Amino acid sequence: MIALVDYGAGNLQSVANILQKIDVKYKIATFGEQLSDAEKIIFPGVGHFGHMCTEIDSRKLRQAMVSQITLGVPFLGICLGMHLLFDGSSESPTDHGLGVFPGTVRKFSGGERIPHMGWNSFELTQSSKILAQDMNGSHGYFAHSYFCPVISKTVALTEHGEPFSAVVEQENIFGVQFHPEKSADVGERIIRAFVDLRC
Repeated sequence: MIALVDYGAGNLQSVANILQKIDVKYKIATFGEQLSDAEKIIFPGVGHFGHMCTEIDSRKLRQAMVSQITLGVPFLGICLGMHLLFDGSSESPTDHGLGVFPGTVRKFSGGERIPHMGWNSFELTQSSKILAQDMNGSHGYFAHSYFCPVISKTVALTEHGEPFSAVVEQENIFGVQFHPEKSADVGERIIRAFVDLRC
């Protein structure tokens, strides 16, 4: 069973629609205890980093997600859910991420339009469990003002004034900056690849 994390602000319905389309059973997890039997976890995040942290802590979702990740349960963070996987974000410096990946999420500061909104291409930098090689140069739908740095676990990157991580991956943990649920066939393939994972 896929657990779709609901902390009160995520874009759940679009992700749920994809799961329904590919005939995958899922449940909505609003509180930490609801993740105890999850076979995979999808965390679609939107909004403010600090608000997200407050909500996942009050609902005991943070501790539950860390416990499940440690047990090897595959985890997919989307957009703000990807930001959570890093040490923290300059959007709310007093709040902490899960620290799976090193670095701080920062706001775009160049002359490019903010937010980074719409279709943009991504380039594969190394092999991935959820990105096929023929996706190199494909487009995803982005909607964000803050970005994750390029790190050793970056498997795909995008540029918007400067390069940033489009997809990060480490063992059973995955983060996607663009919204696969809004990225047509490519996004559906990514969700399907995650669902079919055998970590």
